[in-house]
Amino acid sequence: MCSINHDSGLKASAITLVNRQSGISLVIVMMFLLAITGITVWSVRKSMFGEGMARNQLDQEVARQAAESALRDAERDLLNLSASTLTNASCTRGRDRPPQTADFSDTCTNGLCVFDETVYATSTWSTGTVPEPWWPTGKGGLWNNSFDTKPGRDPVTTANCNFTGGVPIGTYTGAAAIPGVAVQPEYLVELFRRVTYQPTNVYRITVRGFGYTQRTQVVLQTIFIPPQD
Repeated sequence: MCSINHDSGLKASAITLVNRQSGISLVIVMMFLLAITGITVWSVRKSMFGEGMARNQLDQEVARQAAESALRDAERDLLNLSASTLTNASCTRGRDRPPQTADFSDTCTNGLCVFDETVYATSTWSTGTVPEPWWPTGKGGLWNNSFDTKPGRDPVTTANCNFTGGVPIGTYTGAAAIPGVAVQPEYLVELFRRVTYQPTNVYRITVRGFGYTQRTQVVLQTIFIPPQD
């Protein structure tokens, strides 16, 4: 009689089933690890992106506050009646206090600018035609980005008092330098000529503040009319 060994067949089937289950388990584990890795990478990138956004917002706020400080400094400069150099100031505007019409020029010497009305009438931002002084230097503005040709504010120096372009904060008023910024905030003052119905000159003050990097800039602008006695 012939006998059939069922045990060996069952054992082979069991081994095959175990191998298949092990292979499936390995695939599941690998997929699970891949998912965890993807989630981790996404979380890290999101965290870094959020941190970068926070830094940019902080940098922008620093630049804005620096610009506002320069705005107040420009007003103090126009209102200052002293012909002598003030404490902690780099330069003096001399006897012309407040600045006189003759002190303003189309080169913005010492930050004082004046242009014919036709300049403003024909100035076109989109094409860069007939640029106004407060425009970026890349579009023909007169800020003068050669900062080493201007009076130093941190530390305070009294050199380069005959310069062109933006006035570093405190140059004529002695206001303290802004700590931590890439470049000290600056201002330009444009004279709008007096007409018969105006009791005094009108000035347009434009300031630019910098953040922790020079790439971060904030520009503010205001019309200033000195108070009359």
